[in-house]
Amino acid sequence: MSAIRIEGLTKTYGALRALDGLSLTVEPGTVFGFLGPNGAGKTTTMRILAGLAKPSGGQAWVAGEPAGPDGRARALVGYLPEEPHFYTWMRAEEFLASYVGGLFRLPRREARQRADELLSRVGLEDVGRRRIGGFSRGMRQRLGLAQALMNRPRVLLLDEPVSALDPGGRKEILELIGGLNDQAAVFMSTHILADVDRICDTIGVIDHGRLVALEPRDALLDRYAIPAIEVEFEAGAEAIAAWAEKVGGSGAAAGVEVEGRKVRIRLAGSEGAAGEVQRQVLGSGLAVVEYRIARPSLEDVFLRLVEN
Repeated sequence: MSAIRIEGLTKTYGALRALDGLSLTVEPGTVFGFLGPNGAGKTTTMRILAGLAKPSGGQAWVAGEPAGPDGRARALVGYLPEEPHFYTWMRAEEFLASYVGGLFRLPRREARQRADELLSRVGLEDVGRRRIGGFSRGMRQRLGLAQALMNRPRVLLLDEPVSALDPGGRKEILELIGGLNDQAAVFMSTHILADVDRICDTIGVIDHGRLVALEPRDALLDRYAIPAIEVEFEAGAEAIAAWAEKVGGSGAAAGVEVEGRKVRIRLAGSEGAAGEVQRQVLGSGLAVVEYRIARPSLEDVFLRLVEN
């Protein structure tokens, strides 16, 4: 039985068509990265799966149960919205044990134990008795993840789960999320592509409410990634920028990015593009520190799919 199954899902808001026949399947044990540009329909999809919105057409199932505001699927889902909201006068442990535990009708002792366990897992064990009103946005994001796990969900829906965290906190929480796939299927939406590349084993890309790609991460990179070359020069910024502009207009490059002394060139699809870039590097008159074929990036794949 699939953890998530979506068939022909549509959602309209007046003249706006947020979802346009979306279909996909997510299997148990998967950490699924759900990608798309702003307005592509990611949050709408997650709200329907969480039972917070009804589709205009089509159907979705969570762990075999029809998704919807009145269905049994809601008890099988944990949901972290992009900007979670709380009763700020509550203490963190009170919010989890009394409020969230009460929503899921957990026995008082079990709810208290579960709350303590989750506060520790998300790194809030020292602030459990503090009022949520004094929490930073990053602390609220951690608390939001704890509440999403409170009912031991079969499916965990995470909308931008680490966007408010600093790099250290993001690494810590991503490692936690990546290790949850033995407990729940994780369905994660984020605009930080490096985070998806880091922990997701399967990736779906949505654009204008339609699925444009769905494959295991490595297969997606192999199929769609545009070859790239990275060059590091020992030269001044103006000389490097001028060379990068010349390469960008040569027809051999689909895109050029300059970061300090490094230049990343996404190769055009034409035969001989790599050779042309190599010739331009050798003829640049600039000292080359490093020249290498770059590992295909998820960002390259995403841009190619959305641009097409």
